[in-house]
Amino acid sequence: MMVGSSIQATRGNNSEGLTKRLKSALAEGKKFEIISVEDLGDEWTVVVPCGVGGGETWEYVRERMKSQKAPSFSDTATRAVKALSRYLGVEFKAVIRNEPAQSTMVALMTASDLGIPIVDACLSGRARPEVEQQIPFINGIPGYPAAFFTTWGDTVIIEKAVDDFRVEDISRGIAVASGGGVWMAMNPMSGMDVKRGVIPGNLSQAILFGRTVREAGEKGLDPIRELLKVSGGFKLFHGIVAKSEMKAERGFSWGNVELEGIKAFKGHTYKIFIKNENILSWFDGRPDCMPPDLICNLDPKTGNSVPTWGMKGYPRGEEVVMVGIPASPLWRVPKGLEIFGPRHFGFDFDYVPLEELQKIRGI
Repeated sequence: MMVGSSIQATRGNNSEGLTKRLKSALAEGKKFEIISVEDLGDEWTVVVPCGVGGGETWEYVRERMKSQKAPSFSDTATRAVKALSRYLGVEFKAVIRNEPAQSTMVALMTASDLGIPIVDACLSGRARPEVEQQIPFINGIPGYPAAFFTTWGDTVIIEKAVDDFRVEDISRGIAVASGGGVWMAMNPMSGMDVKRGVIPGNLSQAILFGRTVREAGEKGLDPIRELLKVSGGFKLFHGIVAKSEMKAERGFSWGNVELEGIKAFKGHTYKIFIKNENILSWFDGRPDCMPPDLICNLDPKTGNSVPTWGMKGYPRGEEVVMVGIPASPLWRVPKGLEIFGPRHFGFDFDYVPLEELQKIRGI
C-alpha cells in the first residue's frame, strides 16, 4: 500500500520510510482495519484527518516556541479529530484518507489510535496542492466544520466558511504561522454523503500498484511496463534530470524541472511544473499531461516513486521514468476541471485528456 500510494502521489514520497513506520506500528501491536464504502451505514459519521503544509514558513515562530519550551505533540492528527468530535458532539465511526502517500499513513495511524476502520476510498485519488481540490467539494459536500491542531497544542475550529476555497486560505495561513504545517480534521460526512463524495476502491488501487511493481521485480519483468498494464497509464518520458529549481512561496513549494531524454527518448526534452505536486508537463514544448491526470516520477529499475518531496526537488543526474495515469472520471466534470484544470493554475488553455494527448504525440 505504501509503495502504491507513493506512486499515486504524483511526486515521489519516501515509501521506504512510510513502510518502516507502519511495520514498527504493527510490531507495537497496532491494528488496522479496512472496510469498503458499501460497508458504511448511512447514519455513520466519518472524518478525514490530514496535514496541511506551509512553504515559506515563519521560522522565527519555531525558534520562539523552542525557547519557550512549548509542549510538542506527536499524535496531532488524532487530537484534531478528537477536537472536531467534541465540537460536533458526534462519535466518528471511520476515517477516510485525504490523498495518497503521507496522508495514507496519517489516516491509518489515526484510525488505529481511535480503534475505528479506514475506508477503502480517497477524497482525490492523487496528491493535490489545495484543500478545495477534492471530490466532495465538486458534489456540494463542504470540507467544514473543521478542526486544526498544531504541534504545540493550539486548537482552532472553523465552524463555517464561504466555501472550500476559503477553508484552503485559512488552513494555509495557520500552517505558515505554525512553522510549516498544521494537522486538520475535516469533511465530516454521513455514510450517505461518502457514497457520492469519494473515489471508492482507491486504497485497493494503491495495493495493486505496489504489488505489481514488487512482483515484477521478483520475476525479472519491467516494473514500468507491468504498472502501465494495470493502471491504464502511459510512459511519458525516460530521461536524466538536467534542471530542478524549487522555491517556497505563499505557503507552497513551487518548482520547474527539465529532463533530457535517453534511449528511445534521446534528443527530446521533458519539462514539469510543480506546485507541491507534479501538475503539468510538456514534451518538446507541447503540453503532454494536464491536471487532474496523474504525472508520476518513477525509478525505472523498481517502479517505485523517486523521492523528490519538499524543497529537495528532483535529484540532478537522476534517471527517471515519467508515467501518466488518467484521473478518475469523477474529476473529469466541469466543476472538477474548474478547480483542478490547467486554467486554475494560470495556464491559458483548456484541459485535454491524457489519452487524447498521447494519440497525437508522435513517439
